[in-house]
Amino acid sequence: MRVPLSWLREYVDLPATETGRDVQAKLIEVGLEVETVEQLGAGLKGPLVVGKVLTIEELEGFKKPIRFCTVDVGTANGTGEPQEIVCGARNFQVGDKVVVVLPGAVLPGDFAIAARKTYGKTSHGMICSGDELGMGDDGSGGIIVLPPEHEAGTDAIELLELVDEVLDIAVTPDRGYALSMRGVARETAIAYGLPLRDPALLDVPAPNSFGYPVKIADPIGCDRFTARTVTGLQPEARSPIWLQRRLQKVGMRPISLAVDITNYVMMELGQPLHAYDRSRIQGTIGVRRAEQGEKFTTLDGTKRVLDAGDLVITDDRGPIGLAGVMGGANTEIADSETDPETGQVRGTTEVVVEAAHFDAISIARTARRHKLASEASKRFERGVDPQAAAAAAQRTVDLLVLLAGGSAEAGVTEVIAPTAPRTITMPADHPDKVAGVAYGRETVVRRLQEVGCDVYGQDDLTVTVPSWRPDLAEPNDLAEEVIRLEGYENLPSTLPKPPAGRGLTERQRLHRRVGRALAGAGYVESLSYPFIGEGVFDQLALEADDPNRRVVKLVNPLSDEEPALRTTLLPGLLSALRRNDGRGSHDLALFETGLVFHPQDEAKIAGRLPVDRRPTDEEIASLTAALPVQPRHAAVVLAGAREQAGWWGKGRPADWADAVEAARTIAREAGVELIVDQGQYGPWHPGRCAELKVVVDGDIVSVGHAGELHPRVVKAFGVPARTCAMELDLDRLEQARDGELRAPRISTFPVATQDVALVVDKEVPAAVVEYYLRGGAGELLESIRLFDVFEGEQIGEGKKSLAYALRFRAADRTLTVDEASAARDAAVALAAERTGAVLRGA
Repeated sequence: MRVPLSWLREYVDLPATETGRDVQAKLIEVGLEVETVEQLGAGLKGPLVVGKVLTIEELEGFKKPIRFCTVDVGTANGTGEPQEIVCGARNFQVGDKVVVVLPGAVLPGDFAIAARKTYGKTSHGMICSGDELGMGDDGSGGIIVLPPEHEAGTDAIELLELVDEVLDIAVTPDRGYALSMRGVARETAIAYGLPLRDPALLDVPAPNSFGYPVKIADPIGCDRFTARTVTGLQPEARSPIWLQRRLQKVGMRPISLAVDITNYVMMELGQPLHAYDRSRIQGTIGVRRAEQGEKFTTLDGTKRVLDAGDLVITDDRGPIGLAGVMGGANTEIADSETDPETGQVRGTTEVVVEAAHFDAISIARTARRHKLASEASKRFERGVDPQAAAAAAQRTVDLLVLLAGGSAEAGVTEVIAPTAPRTITMPADHPDKVAGVAYGRETVVRRLQEVGCDVYGQDDLTVTVPSWRPDLAEPNDLAEEVIRLEGYENLPSTLPKPPAGRGLTERQRLHRRVGRALAGAGYVESLSYPFIGEGVFDQLALEADDPNRRVVKLVNPLSDEEPALRTTLLPGLLSALRRNDGRGSHDLALFETGLVFHPQDEAKIAGRLPVDRRPTDEEIASLTAALPVQPRHAAVVLAGAREQAGWWGKGRPADWADAVEAARTIAREAGVELIVDQGQYGPWHPGRCAELKVVVDGDIVSVGHAGELHPRVVKAFGVPARTCAMELDLDRLEQARDGELRAPRISTFPVATQDVALVVDKEVPAAVVEYYLRGGAGELLESIRLFDVFEGEQIGEGKKSLAYALRFRAADRTLTVDEASAARDAAVALAAERTGAVLRGA
């Protein structure tokens, strides 16, 4: 909501010295989000005056039409002589009043004006358009043409109200009343402790039987409908400058007088209105639900197919308006036209003004269904004051009579569905308990009365909520009003005191350690949305029966293109990688830890939890059982250089081994020995893919994969060639842990090193051989390291030699050669039994 300070001052007598920044600070204190204060006319310097066009000479021989004009600017130029100006605009003629900027002036954007020679003539100034003066689009498509009553030489800066301050307020969904000058003025009056001149306090005639006939078929969708008729409008009447400028300042484009007035009243009072051309309405105005498939053309010229849930305004022919959203083209106010033969101006001369109150949810659904957000729907779906409808209609009628020369008919139609005032019962000390501050009853009552509530009672207050605050529905809402008006900054800051021994769980500590370890290894954390489209599985080259293709779909997704919850972290990480690479960051290492979601084998429906008591353990368990399976995964993606080149060396690109090492880093933090085996799965290159395994309860289970991505996957996601990735299941990894993590005991006794070279088939992974060597060596083995891989004729066809360094150490003694050799022989024996390994040279 854009709020011009000059307009705001009409309702609140702000001190003359108060600037937009001062008002911004005050409104922020009472809880409004004032994002910016725009300084209109900043840097503008005159002379900028009204001019009358005396002559126009068309200049020939140029690529575009050029006119040489003489303009009467009074005595503003110091001589009283006509000002000679070159102009390319075509929307004015001799005798028109225009806005002229003279040499020496400065326009917004630090655009200095001086006499200059152009198109063979000297132009002493410029005839201005709205954009050149920072006014925005006025709909003319050219320079500003002023009404004829303004004298040449009049100061245009003051006339056009070019210097002002505009507050831009981000209105939250629960503060719909702030989408009007009336609502913002009320908050300003409260913030400054000043009285409010409520623009809705008008003398409104009582409804009678002479008004335009209206029939409401859906009183739930429309609980109030006011109709007023104005006749004798002058089609040639234009919106005055002050009205146009106020609409421009709040971000609306002037259209025609009748439409501008309805928009003006909407911005002033917050009540959307619509004006129908009375001559184009046939019969009674009605409000009903649309028939399924019914067709209707809105003011924007779009033919729409209506839904049975849409609320429509009708006459005897059918729909004439999409209630609370947009009017229909079949009753649109006609543009004024001049008959070229008679000179008579034709246009709308009679209007029916609609001021109604519609159901917020119905309007919100219609606007989203038709993708048709309007200023009216924005207000209705956030809550409009139903009591303001009659005042808004009266204000519109008054302005039509004043500015368009119309006559208000005596008939007043007002259809109202009976409703009772909303009341809330609240202990007087409830805000004190919520805020932890002793406000006292008097403060609570005063603050609630300031926002428009009627308050009765002593210890227990009965609060009648004002009609313009539909967001006040329970005691906590009232407590919030008291707290925000007393000042959030005055709330004490109290740190919670958690009971001893209730820190992070072991699982939470593991997740934090994993994040720190990956960050320490040079990875940058990237958080992505958990929503995916099912087409991403084709991009990942997953098999048709892959379990990851079974997804949990959302009933109301944020995007129809991503209706499912992710089953893998890779799509989000690869999208982040592509985005950063496209912006010039080519050396990337990203990681993410987060939940993935898999559907239950048997779908369950969650029961509703009670709100009047704490749910039982059984109720919570049944709710949890209905949730999808949600394991936590960790994943990394790499591209570009893993080690930068410099004086220290050549550097190297990221490769599959880095992805595997990231998995080992995570496993070390979990205290788990990771088995790295050759694998083949979906997005990874079949020859450069490692399957990651751990031992859980004696069984070897797969926890993920790592390696280089397949070229087809790289192309599908648009990421750099040779991109590598890793993903593993942290929950499975945690299951492989053997009790609590314990710090290693440091032995003071010497190490005994034994080397062993084993010949195995080429297909046997070195990690598998290492796993069985470790298992056979027993507790004396401190570490094992593969230091050589050899293939050649000496080994034999289809064979390879794996050389390992085994380090043995005891915690309580120096090992003998026989003890170290026995441990080595036991390790070799188990590896030979399980993998067919043979000692080299044996």
